[in-house]
Amino acid sequence: MKKYFLILFFVFLHMTGLPQIRCGAERTELYYPALNHKSIAVVANAASLAGKINTVDMLLRDGLKVEKIFCPEHGFRSFTEAGQVVKNSFDTATKLPVISLYGKKKRPEPLDLEEIDIVVFDLQDVGVRFYTYLSTLSYMMEACSQANIPMMLLDRPNPNGFYIDGPVMDSSLFSFVGLHPVPVVYGMTIGEYAKMINEEGWLKNRMICELQVIPLENYTHASRYELPANPSPNLRTMDAVYLYPSLCLFEGTFISVGRGTPWPFEIYGHPAFKGFSYEFYPQPVRGGAEPLYSGQFCRGLDLRDFYKSRPRLLGRLNLSWLIMAYQTLGSDPHFFNDFFDRLAGTPLLRQQIKEGKSEMEIRQSWQPGLEKFKEIRAKYLLYPE
Repeated sequence: MKKYFLILFFVFLHMTGLPQIRCGAERTELYYPALNHKSIAVVANAASLAGKINTVDMLLRDGLKVEKIFCPEHGFRSFTEAGQVVKNSFDTATKLPVISLYGKKKRPEPLDLEEIDIVVFDLQDVGVRFYTYLSTLSYMMEACSQANIPMMLLDRPNPNGFYIDGPVMDSSLFSFVGLHPVPVVYGMTIGEYAKMINEEGWLKNRMICELQVIPLENYTHASRYELPANPSPNLRTMDAVYLYPSLCLFEGTFISVGRGTPWPFEIYGHPAFKGFSYEFYPQPVRGGAEPLYSGQFCRGLDLRDFYKSRPRLLGRLNLSWLIMAYQTLGSDPHFFNDFFDRLAGTPLLRQQIKEGKSEMEIRQSWQPGLEKFKEIRAKYLLYPE
């Protein structure tokens, strides 16, 4: 019933034109005074927009002293494919140095922050634990703490911020696709998340970063937010953003999620699937790695309109696709790869699927961890539910 009313609220919000959400970057009246006469480093990418202008360009236009740019996975102005090394460079538009945090290193070095007075962090998250911008955030907070430099985080809406779901991360599996004990979908903005990892002592050696969050305006966790730009190269539509928490688990299997097609994270399949009418044909992406099953016809499911026809299912992690794929391929012993447990955050999910547990049984096993996490999360919320 709660989900039904949530969907009705989304429709009402769209139809009534409630006050427009303003991102932290757009609320310059709240933070420009603190940046005057400071040497600034900015963590940003192509989706770091204030209206239609990149945050870096806006700061420079308005006379602020940006000295360098740090970029996460996928780069700064234009996107590289997932997992591809991003090299240090110079931004052609501003001539500023761009330091990659997804190349030879994922953490800033002390030299990178010399003569910097403040770091401005502005990345668009999608509310999913294994999205690597969260790890970039954590490492940058640690670097700021070590260098005794404050961080100003310009908050952005979480397009999946209206629910919490999935297994909570086991500390034995911490990696760049999951550094903190949170569920797959955690229902917080990136500003709220930063406050949580800071104040819960989740940074290395329980460091504390001097953190200021520039809050959103007119945002609640029930707000329906359409991203104005792709947050990364393979999340090209809102359907993909909504499907990503569920379909990304396939990246820990030998199932294709449509990389090398126009619809990544909106379709899935395998060359050996039988009884599926939908077909797709992955092809190499310029500048990217060879996609899974490149040049082969795959059969599977087209989920591009899934939530349009089933809006009440929006707001939960869907395990039925993963379970069905495993069972369809005859419980192939090679179905899962070594990456799966890191994505799931636990070795238990793989085991449960192999044992034939139902989706309901699996979901019930998550509840104690989710309830404990919700208690932690509640301490750091900046916006109404």
